[in-house]
Amino acid sequence: MNSYMQKKETVERKWYVIDAEGQVLGRVAAKAAHMLRGKHKPTYTPHIDCGDYIIIINAEKAVLTGNKLEDKMYYNHSMYPGGLRVRSAKVMQEQYPVEMVERAVKGMLPHNRLGRQMYKKLFVYAGSEHPHMAQKPEVLEMK
Repeated sequence: MNSYMQKKETVERKWYVIDAEGQVLGRVAAKAAHMLRGKHKPTYTPHIDCGDYIIIINAEKAVLTGNKLEDKMYYNHSMYPGGLRVRSAKVMQEQYPVEMVERAVKGMLPHNRLGRQMYKKLFVYAGSEHPHMAQKPEVLEMK
């Protein structure tokens, strides 16, 4: 008996909405990464992008547990001398909530061409409105 290997031409993609309001950031990101990879499908194939489209709304209302708001730092470097920029999670949540969620999900995807392809199917919005109603996305319940 042979294992089933899906071809990229036969992938069927759905759209899902995840509401991050009151949810822990890591759990939302893990669920989104799982769906973006396509691991929830019986036709999952590791070397094919067989995941679905994910829309995350209310990114500004995602919750961090413990002391992460003060302790967790986000680092960026411009590659110039003295070009290190450090921001705390509190600053990120107040000023850049979309980037904070995107970084959390991106860190859980493969760090290669395939991961970059999967990441393009992620859409994050700070508020509760999104422009993807024409795709008829299904609401994904978080437990």
